[in-house]
Amino acid sequence: MTGQRIGIIDIGSNSVRLVVYERTVNGAHRVADSSKRHARLSERIDEDGRLSNAALDELIDTLRHFTMICTHNHAGQIRAVATAAIRNAANRQSILRRIKEETGLSIELLSGEEEASYGFLGMINSLQIRDGYLIDIGGGSTELTLFRNRSLVQSVSFPFGCVSLNKRFGVKGMLNDDGLRALEAYIAEAVNQTGWIGESPGLPLVGVGGTARALGKMHQAAYKYPFPHTHNYPITGEHANALFDQMRRLPLEKRRKLPGLSKDRADVVVPGVAILRFLFRAAKAAHYRICGAGLRDGLFHATRFPSHPKLDDVLAYSINNLIALHPEAPKQHVMQVNRLALELYDALNYVYQLPPQTRVLLDTASQLFRIGASIDYYEYARHSFYLIMNSHLNGLTHREIVMIAAIASYKSKSRVRQHISEYRELLNDSDLEIIYKLGTLLQLSAALDRTETQAIGQMNMQMTGQQLVLQPVHPRGALAVERREVEELSVEFKKLWGAVPVLDHAMPIPSRT
Repeated sequence: MTGQRIGIIDIGSNSVRLVVYERTVNGAHRVADSSKRHARLSERIDEDGRLSNAALDELIDTLRHFTMICTHNHAGQIRAVATAAIRNAANRQSILRRIKEETGLSIELLSGEEEASYGFLGMINSLQIRDGYLIDIGGGSTELTLFRNRSLVQSVSFPFGCVSLNKRFGVKGMLNDDGLRALEAYIAEAVNQTGWIGESPGLPLVGVGGTARALGKMHQAAYKYPFPHTHNYPITGEHANALFDQMRRLPLEKRRKLPGLSKDRADVVVPGVAILRFLFRAAKAAHYRICGAGLRDGLFHATRFPSHPKLDDVLAYSINNLIALHPEAPKQHVMQVNRLALELYDALNYVYQLPPQTRVLLDTASQLFRIGASIDYYEYARHSFYLIMNSHLNGLTHREIVMIAAIASYKSKSRVRQHISEYRELLNDSDLEIIYKLGTLLQLSAALDRTETQAIGQMNMQMTGQQLVLQPVHPRGALAVERREVEELSVEFKKLWGAVPVLDHAMPIPSRT
């Protein structure tokens, strides 16, 4: 196990976090353990700019606890970093020396640029997005990054965050009108010294970190959003402003009870969202997008894949990782079904002209349709739906994830409607028709390898009247089982596609002259 797990410790200005990442024997990566302790280090800097001894004692206690968790998990490597609170402390060198002496940890003191770079890496490896702004509001600093064509172009680290601005402008957890005006004037002064902000209008503002996630959770709770994750969740500027105004008016005790907001963030969320809103306006952004990954994820990728930390294809990585987490699915059969499904799709698309993204939906569903067998073979479709809905399938919208889960688990229209009932508001009627069509197409593809022998290699496909004639070229076997399975699907397939699939007799390989 040694060397297969990596502990990442992030000493932030608001909280100290540990994540233990594991590489499984099948090559998948997942979180094996995690822990979080609130520190509020930015609040505990004295008038001389020094972190207090009491705060340092607590931090060392936390780091000892985290190293014990890493030892328990057999982590072969621990990478510990610190950001703004310690970076800006006047006694930072003595802090780092004492941590080393008492815990054995060598802390990397990240610069603002490094912090922005790792945050960008974590985000870009979890979202399929080409251009935008990235914002990470911490307790003591805020990083803003412009990226184009999935590459970092500009970044700046501002020396303020939700904790430090709450300490400076808040009064007992409240931010009154005068405090808000003073806070925004303070941010404006820093922003005006950075020339590139606002020169690329109309881009999304992607938010990582606790403030952005809290905004996403509160928005989902307010609108009773059915999907259980905030990752890749969009919010309009108008909705964010309305939530901000609601939060700011509420007394602290009532704010603590807001659905979606954790009690420990109730005081700092208002100055945090104030920063978010101001930079949204300054960047002339189009909308917000919440990202569930960030600094720690970027550190993991940089540590685990030092020569090539940025993913070339976010969705392909997620699919392969999910497959490796559930290796009980018969690999050769799944690969055969995936190939046949895409060949059938391409043949039918000449006639039906489906929207381009539907091929991605079918490709993904046909690679994941059997992962539920890792829980129970007899109910694998139901379990595949659950696993797809509740796993990290990055590079897709929430609507697309629901559609893929429904296609992968398709048995009948009524079963689909049962599965998606609580997510129905994310889909329109045309989405349902696509699910039905691609679901039956996936069923047909699985039927063509019912014996799981990959007997069909090359296959000619032709629409003849109301028949979809499937003619294998020199198959390895009689295909009697496959032919029977295709016949059983023919009625349902014809209702949706307007053609009866017919598995014709084998076509001989043409002789070479």
